[in-house]
Amino acid sequence: NKLGGVIALVMSIAILFILPILHTNKLQGLQFYPINQILFWYMVIIIILLTWIGARPVEAPFILTGQILTVLYFSYYILNPMISKIWDNFLK
Repeated sequence: NKLGGVIALVMSIAILFILPILHTNKLQGLQFYPINQILFWYMVIIIILLTWIGARPVEAPFILTGQILTVLYFSYYILNPMISKIWDNFLK
């Protein structure tokens, strides 16, 4: 579905512009959020794998892998602020 691909592409770029606006953590650096540090490195790995999958031919194992990695990519932007809020409440 081409429309789904275009929407995913636009959202992947738009989320990078929206993320700094939604940053409401009490602490600025990731050094105070150990779980978010782990999530950050998972995100780096996901981006590397998505780049590699994008260079592969459109065949059965690569299609499913790309879809799973895309879901993980977008779930990072949902999980990261939630875990930060939980960690802020834990530190109170």
